[in-house]
Amino acid sequence: MAEAVHQQLELPITGMTCASCVRNVERALKKPSGVVDVNVNLATEKATVAYIAGTVRRSDLIKAVESAGYGVIDLADAAAPEDVERLARQAEIDRQRRMVLIGAAFTIPLFILSMARDLVMTSASGTMNMAGMSDTTASVSPLLAWLLWSGWPFVFGLLATPVQVIVGRQYLVGAYKAARNGTTNMDTLIAMGSMAAYVYSLFVLLGIILGISATVGNHVYFETSAVILTLITLGKLLEARAKGRTSEAIKKLMGLAPKTATLLREGGEQGRIEIEVAVDELMSGDIVLVRPGERIPVDGLVLEGRSSVDESMLTGESLPVNKEAGSEVIGATVNNQGRLIVEAQKVGAQTALAQIVRLVEQAQGSKAPIQRIADTVSSVFVPVVLALAALTFLGWVIIGQVGFVPAMVHTVAVLVIACPCALGLATPTAIMVGTGRGAEIGILFKNSEALENAKRIQVVALDKTGTITRGEPSVTDIVPLNGVETDELLRLAAAAERGSEHPLGRAVVRAAQERGIKLTEPQTFESESGRGIRAVVEGKTILVGSPRFIREQGHSLEAMQVEIEALQAKARTVVLVMIDGALGGFIGI
Repeated sequence: MAEAVHQQLELPITGMTCASCVRNVERALKKPSGVVDVNVNLATEKATVAYIAGTVRRSDLIKAVESAGYGVIDLADAAAPEDVERLARQAEIDRQRRMVLIGAAFTIPLFILSMARDLVMTSASGTMNMAGMSDTTASVSPLLAWLLWSGWPFVFGLLATPVQVIVGRQYLVGAYKAARNGTTNMDTLIAMGSMAAYVYSLFVLLGIILGISATVGNHVYFETSAVILTLITLGKLLEARAKGRTSEAIKKLMGLAPKTATLLREGGEQGRIEIEVAVDELMSGDIVLVRPGERIPVDGLVLEGRSSVDESMLTGESLPVNKEAGSEVIGATVNNQGRLIVEAQKVGAQTALAQIVRLVEQAQGSKAPIQRIADTVSSVFVPVVLALAALTFLGWVIIGQVGFVPAMVHTVAVLVIACPCALGLATPTAIMVGTGRGAEIGILFKNSEALENAKRIQVVALDKTGTITRGEPSVTDIVPLNGVETDELLRLAAAAERGSEHPLGRAVVRAAQERGIKLTEPQTFESESGRGIRAVVEGKTILVGSPRFIREQGHSLEAMQVEIEALQAKARTVVLVMIDGALGGFIGI
């Protein structure tokens, strides 16, 4: 019997707020027959589903997620899925920003007035007890009298209601969806904590209206519910912004790839027609033209041409690599000088760059060992907190004998302070931000377990040029010979190299510019890729290149061999400068 073929599908999920939501979505996605494995990541808000090919439709999985009370961003028909996802993430940031602004607009005055009134009432109560006065307002300032106005609880209720209805709606909906599926989540605790304070305060207002405040009390807790909702929503905004910044690191990687390519077709007077097409339209086997300075659009094989290619974005090596017919080239690397004709072998999602992007995304979506522990704890955390809140209420009423109001205050405190935000969110967010930041500076983590194990690293061995340096060559030594002045040697070499795209040539030009040396344009310029250049500067024939290049021009270097080897022993690249057939000196880079 043939072994079943497994396929993977990735779904962007919306509406998840905590580790309990992750568990709910995973449980829902495992229900359709044929699903083999499900991995849901809270930080990236994505579900990776492994299933037996031909047994599950994408629509079945979307329905399963929606039945659990969550949403899916359907990218199946999107022309640019990454743009759809980016816009959805930005929309979430904008939504949470609006909620924070609405919450702050009502909560800040509510909190200030409520705290000021409590302080004044406490002070006035103490004064009344000491002086034996029945009317404290007669002996206080107009401001204090204003704060002691008996109508403030109703004003507080008016300020708190928009926060509860508008800002708190997302938590009430989340709690309802969880309850409908027989589960609990972070929204359950937030909704219960804020609603308990808000509803209790409404009962106090009703008691004041009915004249039974002596029974139900006269202290309202509207500011408690408003502050809870506003601060937690602020946290959600910061979380959404962190996710957005990390996804931009991946977008920067993807942005290295060119958007268009020059496709060669048979026909025309010269036998080939050049057609500019979108890179997405290229297929394996297509022939593309890459001009100097362009990024190579595909992973492929050089058919014609000779050039040097900057592969630093992939290898970390600052020096370009020489390419000729038969050489392999990698997509998104930069063609420096020559014109190349390349046969496409890997395109689109098969290229090395696409695989790097996929590696970063998989690392962000993978679960570290500590995250699995957090998920396990979170699965029982909310029910335990609800039980503790109930015990707190009963304990204060029965054992503490403090009455309904203080017991309710302590119960709300337990519900609010126990929100498992850190437990379910801190670990995946740290992994996502860490792997994203690593990708931004050129460090790729295969998975989150590797990131977690990095804390045990004691020795780091680096074998890539530029990894711990500036990543670009610089001139360190200038040795003039045969009566040539140091600045004159550097001036002629830099002027000759002005037309070069080679990193060593740019280093010579940069060194001259840093010394304030004025450079002239060469009358002629000829480059031999990866070997050296020949130019005419101010009527003088200048050769700049490697010792091998100079020898090939018929010049002996035996007299200078000791000095050259001494520089090479210091890990310097030696560049020799010939002026009208005589050795003018050499430069260490």
